[in-house]
Amino acid sequence: MTDIPLATLSASAPRRAFGVAVLFALGLILILIPLRQPPGAIWYGLMVLFGIGAIVLGEALRRATSATLILTPTDLREDTGRVLAVLADVSKVNRGSFAMKPSNGFTLEMKSPQQRIWAPGLWWSIGRRVGVGGVVPSPQARIMAEKIEELISAQQV
Repeated sequence: MTDIPLATLSASAPRRAFGVAVLFALGLILILIPLRQPPGAIWYGLMVLFGIGAIVLGEALRRATSATLILTPTDLREDTGRVLAVLADVSKVNRGSFAMKPSNGFTLEMKSPQQRIWAPGLWWSIGRRVGVGGVVPSPQARIMAEKIEELISAQQV
C-alpha cells in the first residue's frame, strides 16, 4: 500500500536534449579552439581540461535525467529505488518565486541533515535541503510539491 505512486516527475525531453547538446557542444568547442589556434601551454591545458569537464557533465546530465521521481505516501524516490526524502523527515516545502530552488522546481527542508548528492538537471541534496527541479516540466513539479505539502500537513494533524 505504501508503494502506490501519488505523483511522478520526469525530465522534459526537449529540455533534456537541449541541456545535453549545449554541454557537449561547449566541450567540443573548448577542445577544438586550442587545436586551431594554439595559445600558450597553460591556456591550452586549461581549455582542454574544461572541455573534457563539460563533456563529462553533459554525460552526467544525460544519465541523471533518464530517471523518474516517484512520490509515494511515505517517501520521494527515483525509479531506481534511491530514496531522496522520507516524508516523515520533511519539515517544509519551498516553492515560491524567491525561494532558493532549482528551476521549475521546489526545495524540501528536512529535519535532519541529508547525504550530499547531485543528479544534474533533476535533483540535489545538501545539508538539510533537497532540491527537485531543473529540466522538469513546471506543472508536474507544482503538482508534486502540492501533494507533498498535503502529506506533511496530514502527518502533523
